[in-house]
Amino acid sequence: MLVNRENGVILDIRDNKAFEGGHIVDAINIPLAKLSERIKELDKYQEKPLIVVCQMGTQSGDAVKVLEEKGFTSVTRMSGGMTEWQTQSLPTVK
Repeated sequence: MLVNRENGVILDIRDNKAFEGGHIVDAINIPLAKLSERIKELDKYQEKPLIVVCQMGTQSGDAVKVLEEKGFTSVTRMSGGMTEWQTQSLPTVK
């Protein structure tokens, strides 16, 4: 709903190899290990909801903290991550 109704942006924090293996349509990939140094790439999304996605929903909380510390006000994590997304047979692209 955040994506469709509020122009939310998906931020996939998995490594590049996992991202290339399948990701949510239009997701932005910035691995968690590089998030702090690449945070400027997200400045244009400061006013939009950000939905953080990792593999299983466990690392996304760390990314949410980093983003909130940098001034992002509408940040949420996707519970269950890509594992849950794929379990529900939701669409991915490569």
